[in-house]
Amino acid sequence: MVPSFLSLRLSCLGLWASGLILVLGFLKLIRLLLRRQRLAKAMGNFPGPPTHWLFGHALEIQQTGSLDKVVSWAHQFPYAHPLWFGQFIGFLNIYEPDYAKAVYSRGDPKAPDVYDFFLQWIGRGLLVLEGPKWFQHRKLLTPGFHYDVLKPYVALFAESTRVMLDKWEEKAQEGKSFDIFCDVGHMALNTLMKCTFGRGDTGLGHRDSSYYLAVSDLTLLMQQRLVSFHYHNDFIYWLTPHGRRFLRACQVAHDHTDQVIRERKAALQDEKVRKKIQNRRHLDFLDILLGARDEDDSKLSDADLRAEVDTFMFEGHDTTTSGISWFLYCMALYPEHQHRCREEVREILGDQDSFQWDDLGKMTYLTMCIKESFRLYPPVPQVYRQLSKPVTFVDGRSLPAGSLISMHIYALHRNSAVWPDPEVFDPLRFSTENASKRHPFAFMPFSAGPRNCIGQQFAMSEMKVVTAMCLLHFEFSLDPSRLPIKMLQLVLRSKNGIHLHLKPLGPGSGK
Repeated sequence: MVPSFLSLRLSCLGLWASGLILVLGFLKLIRLLLRRQRLAKAMGNFPGPPTHWLFGHALEIQQTGSLDKVVSWAHQFPYAHPLWFGQFIGFLNIYEPDYAKAVYSRGDPKAPDVYDFFLQWIGRGLLVLEGPKWFQHRKLLTPGFHYDVLKPYVALFAESTRVMLDKWEEKAQEGKSFDIFCDVGHMALNTLMKCTFGRGDTGLGHRDSSYYLAVSDLTLLMQQRLVSFHYHNDFIYWLTPHGRRFLRACQVAHDHTDQVIRERKAALQDEKVRKKIQNRRHLDFLDILLGARDEDDSKLSDADLRAEVDTFMFEGHDTTTSGISWFLYCMALYPEHQHRCREEVREILGDQDSFQWDDLGKMTYLTMCIKESFRLYPPVPQVYRQLSKPVTFVDGRSLPAGSLISMHIYALHRNSAVWPDPEVFDPLRFSTENASKRHPFAFMPFSAGPRNCIGQQFAMSEMKVVTAMCLLHFEFSLDPSRLPIKMLQLVLRSKNGIHLHLKPLGPGSGK
């Protein structure tokens, strides 16, 4: 009798649970449909490409050539058009300078529909924070990117680059093209390990290499999740193999960061070690974070420390890897510009053994070529915001607060209304005279406005040192049988790698 009673109770509980799940699911669906209706109504004045009844534009975005597909849409729909990831997440996709200015001059927060996916990995760091806490963190971190802090990093950039160049010297002896992207990634991570954690110049250890692989995995998984609407629900996502793989990679990244922070805090308890760190010729990023105080003498919590370190490592190494790799591809594609850059840096180096901070400001033509490569191959092709208040655009159309914005930097940089002959590689677009005539929001490789990239001076300094040294040691040429296939994976990558032929230029070519 008792077992049958328990069985009946369990059956009733099961029915109640099933009913509750159905009700909650139905309410969630209603909420999504109302949200879609609100987003669609907000973008009603903006015509756009046809959508799939279920996937929106997600299928086209995932296909090879999707970046250039958006450029073709930009020709068809001037200023902006709706962009749907599935049926419930819709952005106004913009690629025109005045539209960019209307949004990016204001400091609206990042779109949570995209950047909340980052939270499990990088936490609430500067990338995703908003309001007073974002302002506090920005203020605390800004001293870490002052010129005086960056100057000693030039030697660290050079150390890591020499390791990569030695590796390339061996590979070049085989006379075959090879993929440079992975080697540039290891070099960029090695550099960040030194600049962030004060790592020595012995290269990456096993734990550091595991961290590099975890970060590479996380960027791929993040992009796949973004364009796969069935992965947008956290509860469902963490149950999938894809989600569990993401959590494992997060754990590797977090364990690495936490251990480094613990080791540094423990070391700082020793007065001798503390004095040694203070007397070093340069402070690393972690030193600056640990010592950061605001006017109320408040400091970053352990959670904030991890978030800012993970954010810096994510934003600092993958974007730089992309920028350097695509720049070298451009040099291989346009040998006349490669030759001119090489002659410039040879003249600047002269009889010196290595580049100094002051040399970077003299690299005029190299800088113009770097910027032109950023225009054609922006390291971060697309960024997202959510409007905190209504906006009215230059043509009179408007969007209400809460609307989602996709800033398609790749399409903006190839907008023929802004850039004549946009597919032509022309560094002189960035001469002082030409740049002064251009709209301030026409070129946004580091975003723009109050929430622009805090590390852009760091990135440009590293780009100059690394690319100058590469050009002094090698002549780069294309492998016509293995041309890169552009792929958006949070940053701009190549689906098949970036394969180049490298010809060593001999011992007298660089130092």
